[in-house]
Amino acid sequence: MHKNFTIYLVFILFLTFSFSACSQQFMDNQIRFGIQAAQKELWDEAIFRWKKAVEADPNSAAAHNNLAVAYEKKGLWEEAKKEYETALRISPENKYIKSNYDDFKKHYESLTIEKKNEKN
Repeated sequence: MHKNFTIYLVFILFLTFSFSACSQQFMDNQIRFGIQAAQKELWDEAIFRWKKAVEADPNSAAAHNNLAVAYEKKGLWEEAKKEYETALRISPENKYIKSNYDDFKKHYESLTIEKKNEKN
């Protein structure tokens, strides 16, 4: 009985590691496909791919940052803000993400001022 349990445990560990590797590869592929779409300015496709990457690994700062950039390009400001903030929460010292977020905030603030001026 002990031998069967050991074989079962080894099999479960094998499946766990295999799934983990497949999941990482899936996420990497989604990020790469998203980058290819973004280079062609296919922002809806990039968003689709980077959402899939975030689903595969919610702790991927790169996926959240990329998703934020795509949302920004589409003019989806609140969604972009949320994704940038998530990326920074995951990787607070990442200079690339900080730079993107700083640029976003400047643009976002200027749009907010423009909208206020239009109302007045």
